[in-house]
Amino acid sequence: MFSEEQLYSIALRRCSLIGDVNFHRLVRSVGSAKEVWGFSKKDLGKVLGIGSRTTREIGSDEHLKFAENEIEFCRKNKIQIKLRHLNELPELLSECEDAPSILYVKGTIDEQLKPLSIVGTRNITSYGKAFVENLLAEIPKNRIQTVSGLAIGVDAEVHQHSITNNIPTIAVLAHGFHTLYPAKNRKLSEKILQANGVLMTEFNSSQKPDRENFIQRNRIIAGISKATIVVETAFGGGSVSTANFANSYNRDVFALPGKITDRHSQGCNHLIYQNKAMAVSTISDLLKELDLEKKEGKMETLFPTSENNFMLSEKQELIYKIIFNHPNISLDEVAEKTGLASYKILPEILELELLGKIKTFSGRQFSAI
Repeated sequence: MFSEEQLYSIALRRCSLIGDVNFHRLVRSVGSAKEVWGFSKKDLGKVLGIGSRTTREIGSDEHLKFAENEIEFCRKNKIQIKLRHLNELPELLSECEDAPSILYVKGTIDEQLKPLSIVGTRNITSYGKAFVENLLAEIPKNRIQTVSGLAIGVDAEVHQHSITNNIPTIAVLAHGFHTLYPAKNRKLSEKILQANGVLMTEFNSSQKPDRENFIQRNRIIAGISKATIVVETAFGGGSVSTANFANSYNRDVFALPGKITDRHSQGCNHLIYQNKAMAVSTISDLLKELDLEKKEGKMETLFPTSENNFMLSEKQELIYKIIFNHPNISLDEVAEKTGLASYKILPEILELELLGKIKTFSGRQFSAI
């Protein structure tokens, strides 16, 4: 069943200057989208201080007709309409200030499962593929649902291996349900629904997969989960924006490190260097951080465990001992105690983190593991 509130919410959101933040302000102040639609423009300006340019399209017959057609489209295609102001969005997503006002959904979101967002480059390498495959094979079943963007590359690997391992998966689209982009993943999208997964989008059926929509889409991927894992990405890749959104929402971010000469690892390495992401050292350690570790049996990992002994250079040994003896020590304090410049210390700290010897916290603070 579809409601009047859904109808007026679609019409209100259709107004060109009513974005998600303004939409939320309006319905929260007035009471409902239907009431906002019936308010006089003069009264809206008085109550909320919203200018005439913003309120000009409210009450438009054209937008209301569009909303009626959208409701009919959703009815024919078995699409659910979720409204943020009625608390129908996933809990974590609804906490974000810029959460979507409306979410169009196919499938059923299992609120008992913990969402885990996994993103990365379209140009996934064998290294990235192996990580995704091993990670999703090791995650305990019936604990999580994965979240990604249905793009080729990392996203498709995440969705496919989730299905293989009987893990429900959520694909967040950058367009309306009138199309499927990329077309080559149409069969994968059907498999997602057949395997109790979900397709969702904030975009109505008039909205194409325009370039700017993908960045906008990424905030949903980041906001819906407590943690985001970036598998592989180049400098400035779309996954970097997902990580930045996750940081702004105070979510955990993990990045798979790689060779500094590998273009598709440079974005991950830079996120780690900037303290915007924690380095993935072993799958077992990652699962502990995510509170998803297995309780019994020995787990095979893609990388050596942090308990292994590594041959450290003399400089690394010095830095490690200082961090070991001074938990939560800052970069400036390490520089002072070693007598080395900060720019000479940072590469050694990154190497120690990649080896699983230390952990980096916000504010460039470090502790031994």
